Amino acid sequence: MNILITGLITGSMLALLAIGFSLIFGVARIVNIAHTAFYMIAAYTIYFLSAKLGVSPFWAMLIAVAVVVALGLLAYRFLIDPIREHEAAVLIATIALAMIMQEAMLLIFTGDYLTVSALIQGFFVVGGVKVFHQQVLTFVVVLIILAALWLLLMKTNLGLAIRSTAEDREVANLMGMNESRLAMITMAISVALAGLTGAVIVPLAVVSPFMWMEPLIIMMAVVVLGGLGSIKGSFVAAYILGFTEALVVFLIPKGAFLKGSVALSIMILVLLLRPEGLFGVSFEEER
Repeated sequence: MNILITGLITGSMLALLAIGFSLIFGVARIVNIAHTAFYMIAAYTIYFLSAKLGVSPFWAMLIAVAVVVALGLLAYRFLIDPIREHEAAVLIATIALAMIMQEAMLLIFTGDYLTVSALIQGFFVVGGVKVFHQQVLTFVVVLIILAALWLLLMKTNLGLAIRSTAEDREVANLMGMNESRLAMITMAISVALAGLTGAVIVPLAVVSPFMWMEPLIIMMAVVVLGGLGSIKGSFVAAYILGFTEALVVFLIPKGAFLKGSVALSIMILVLLLRPEGLFGVSFEEER
C-alpha cells in the first residue's frame, strides 16, 4: 500500500513536470533546465503567503501559480526568446536562471527546511497503512489538472495549433499560425504546470532552496524514457518511474539514496537502446 500511494503521488508530480517540459520543447525546441526551479518558486511563494502573511492556503496557491507564470513569461521574453535559435545558449541560460533562483531563495529564506500546513487534516487506514486526506486530495487535483490539459490540447483550436507546431514548425508557419506567439503561450502553460505541481505537492514536501534539483534529474529521465516532446510518452513514463522509485525506496535497504541513480541509469539505458524513447519519433539522418 505504501508503494501504491507513493508511486501514484510521485508519478503524478512527475507527469505534471514532464508534460510541461515536453510542451515547450516540442513547440519551441527549448530545453528549459529552470523548469523545476519555477516549481520551487511556487512552493516558496505559498510558504511566504500562508505562513508569513496569513493568506488562505487556497488563495496562496492560486497567487503562486500567477507569480510563476509572470516570472516565466519575463524569463522567456528577455532571456530565452532573443537566443532561442541557439540551443546551447538556451541550455546555459536556463541553467544560470535556475541557479539565480536558488541563490535568491537561499538569500531570502536561508537554507532552513520549511513546511506548509496541509489543506485538509486527518487520515484513514487501508491495509494497515495510514492514507492521509491530503495525499488523496493531491492525487485527485493532479488528475483534474491533467484532464483539463488534455481537453485544452485535444478539444480547442489553441490545442490544435500547439500540437501542429510541435509536429512541424515550418508547416505550421505556412498554414498561418504565429509560431512566436504560440511559443510564448506554451511557455506560460509550461511554467503554470510547474507552478501547479509546486502548489499541490508543497503540503507533502519540505521546502528548501535545493528542492528543484532532484525532481529535475528524475523529470529528465521521464522525458527521455517517454520520448522528447511526446506528451503521451511523458505521462506514461512518469508513472513507470514513479512506481520504480517507490519500489527502490521501500524494497531496497537505504533505497532513498539510490532513487536518483536508478532514474539516471534508466535514462542512460534508454539512450543506448532506444534513443527516441517509448513514444518519440525515430532519429533519422536528414537528407
